[in-house]
Amino acid sequence: MSALAPTLQAFFTERMMRQRQASPHTIAAYRDTMRLLLGFATKQTAKQPSQLEVDDLDAPLIGAFLDHLERERGNGVRTRNARLAAVHSLFRYAALRHPEHAHSIERVLAIPPKRFQRNLLTFLSEEEVEALLGTPDRSTWTGRRDHAMLMLAAQTGLRASELTGLVCGDAQLGKGPHVSCLGKGRKQRITPLTAATAGVLGVWLEERKGQAKEPLFPTRVGKPLSRDGLERRIATHVANAALACPSLAEKKVTAHVLRHTAAMRLLQAGVDTSVIALWLGHEQVETTQIYLHADLEIKERALARTAPADAKPGRYRPPDAVLAFLEGL
Repeated sequence: MSALAPTLQAFFTERMMRQRQASPHTIAAYRDTMRLLLGFATKQTAKQPSQLEVDDLDAPLIGAFLDHLERERGNGVRTRNARLAAVHSLFRYAALRHPEHAHSIERVLAIPPKRFQRNLLTFLSEEEVEALLGTPDRSTWTGRRDHAMLMLAAQTGLRASELTGLVCGDAQLGKGPHVSCLGKGRKQRITPLTAATAGVLGVWLEERKGQAKEPLFPTRVGKPLSRDGLERRIATHVANAALACPSLAEKKVTAHVLRHTAAMRLLQAGVDTSVIALWLGHEQVETTQIYLHADLEIKERALARTAPADAKPGRYRPPDAVLAFLEGL
């Protein structure tokens, strides 16, 4: 067995699980990255994964692996950067155990993430939310479950993993109704509920009759709804809701879009971004600034305050031909 194999094993057991106490989602993402990387390296070097050395995974090979992800596997830049982050984490750990490979490791750590265009986020209007919530057939068990689940998602902005991870005991509907969830970074978060959401959730809990540790939104056999299952339910209801609200057909609606919708509802209600950051469980307030960029109404109100009422529209004209050339670049 090479020096890389025990380092890779220790990276997961010591660094990720024991020291960092990473979530199962993070461990699974890093595991998948290493499986892809080792498979790619095996083809490039003709060595089995257990025979690979640290120097076999040098900067040129890692660069070729990243290109392979984009060109042959069809991964986007965000996925490519996430894979690179996992590789960097492994090599930072390897640097402590293998100083003799410091030069090779340093070159891998110097590979930068790829820049990408940030598109404006997608969120639903109030009309679209109402159309979506009105789609589940509440004469059926799955329809009542989906209605309660979608209503909770659109009001609280819970992540998909947080929503599917809820158990019956997480919903407290007494004085000050709220849901409690274990969020990103293993942070416990409490999110208040509106009277309407609490009412719908109360009816569902009465029908659900589950124990405190049982999933709040289970499958028909009582198991927790998977993330893929959640996304399939959302896609089904969006397709049906688009018949009554055609604008929904132009949007790719996911659980994260419902999270964005909850944030935009708070922003348009005048809630400060620092409060929205706490509501969503953002590590940094700056993350919440994306909602300011997406809200055209806020920009229009700002423009109305700053533009003089008697200002005449005009356009800057360079006073010189050379300056005109430079302005046109």
